Amino acid sequence: MLAENYPTEATDEVDRIILAWQIERPDLNVSPMEVYSRVARLARHLDLARKEAFSAQGMEPWEFDVLSVLRRAASPYSLTPGTLLQELLVSSGTMTNRIDRLEKKGLVKRTPSPHDRRAVLVTLTDLGVTRVDSALKELLMRESELLAPLDEDERKTLSALLRQLLLPFEGTPVRPLR
Repeated sequence: MLAENYPTEATDEVDRIILAWQIERPDLNVSPMEVYSRVARLARHLDLARKEAFSAQGMEPWEFDVLSVLRRAASPYSLTPGTLLQELLVSSGTMTNRIDRLEKKGLVKRTPSPHDRRAVLVTLTDLGVTRVDSALKELLMRESELLAPLDEDERKTLSALLRQLLLPFEGTPVRPLR
């Protein structure tokens, strides 16, 4: 191996992958892997931390996802199943199954819509509010621990850079003021 290929600072698995590709395929620019491989690997680590945080609260990640959409809806924490499935990007069968399971646990209840007799609302119960609030607190504590190596300015910079990468996928166009 060439001495100039050895990193001079702390290395991670992506550094080792990049080095191997640089040696095997020096004709290719593998620099995009430096970002996207790290993002992908970090996402896996964050997903595991998320699962641990919810497990500590006796909750599955999908349960938190449903409950948190309802909790963010503000009091009385009610939404239609259709709105929930749009927010969570799941099929109607999956959403029905999830609502059924959360209802059996006493975390949500189905109620008739006051505006449309044919419609149903899914509403957080008091227990659901307590559980999602506890899970959120645990999640934020774990995420703060994971971000501890970064100072506030670095966090803001990272957030802004990640936003730039997400905008083409999830962005809302800015409308000019008239």
